[in-house]
Amino acid sequence: MTKKDGGKKERKAPEPALRDVLRIPAGEPVDLTAYDARATPAGPTDKAAGLAATADLGPRLAGLQERLYAASTAGDRRRLLLVLQGMDTSGKGGTVKHVIGPLNPSGCRIRAFKAPTREERNHPFLWRIMRALPQPGEIGIFDRSHYEDVLIARVRELVPRRRIGPRYGQINRFEKSLAEDGVTVVKVFLHLSYEEQRARLLQRLDNPDKHWKFDPGDIEERALWPEYRRAYEIALERCTTAEAPWYLVPADRKWYRNWAISKLLLEHLEALDPTYPPGDFDVAECRARLLAS
Repeated sequence: MTKKDGGKKERKAPEPALRDVLRIPAGEPVDLTAYDARATPAGPTDKAAGLAATADLGPRLAGLQERLYAASTAGDRRRLLLVLQGMDTSGKGGTVKHVIGPLNPSGCRIRAFKAPTREERNHPFLWRIMRALPQPGEIGIFDRSHYEDVLIARVRELVPRRRIGPRYGQINRFEKSLAEDGVTVVKVFLHLSYEEQRARLLQRLDNPDKHWKFDPGDIEERALWPEYRRAYEIALERCTTAEAPWYLVPADRKWYRNWAISKLLLEHLEALDPTYPPGDFDVAECRARLLAS
């Protein structure tokens, strides 16, 4: 509440939903250089507040996850798929650890997509994606996804360019079919700066315990930063739809990244508003039997 002149009180306008703040506008060109990777466009503005806010979201997320799973036992086919994309070191794995950590692992289906296997290369590019989709009541998390087939495939020219163009339409139709089947698709682009990536790679080099996470090829990939940025801009522009919009999360500040994705998940789960199914038995009769046993 805030006060106006004369002592009258005016109710503060509600804050906009984070998904409205972070959603990439549909039908508009995307210029990633226009977005600040260290920004905090909504929510907490410092680390201490961000960590506390993220911790507060954990129990609420866990409760909604349980309700989503419980609803599936009564035939509710709805589920949620979180798609994480971003440059190397942008925090896809960290998001899984810190955001998904409070959830019940039995209700999550996590898949990290690496380079396709020989078998996967013998199928259409969406084949391996369809095999990893969450089942009704589950929360699926993709660390990289079908978008690799219009990102690294485009930059590294792993397939002829004439085959890349049609894939954007295939992706849109695929994601629309998911939405029609009860899948809420939450696509998050982790927006990392060139300078922050260098700092994170140096941290891995300077810590022997992190050498297993470092690949000398990461340095070669940095040389292709402009090409990757353009590939992302095209994907974000062409594949932001009403059924599956893209959300841009500034990722230079890890604490903000974790809060923002937790909040996005919460908003989408609250919109689903899953409910516990009623029992299909006589509660009073079962109580009486138990007390008599």
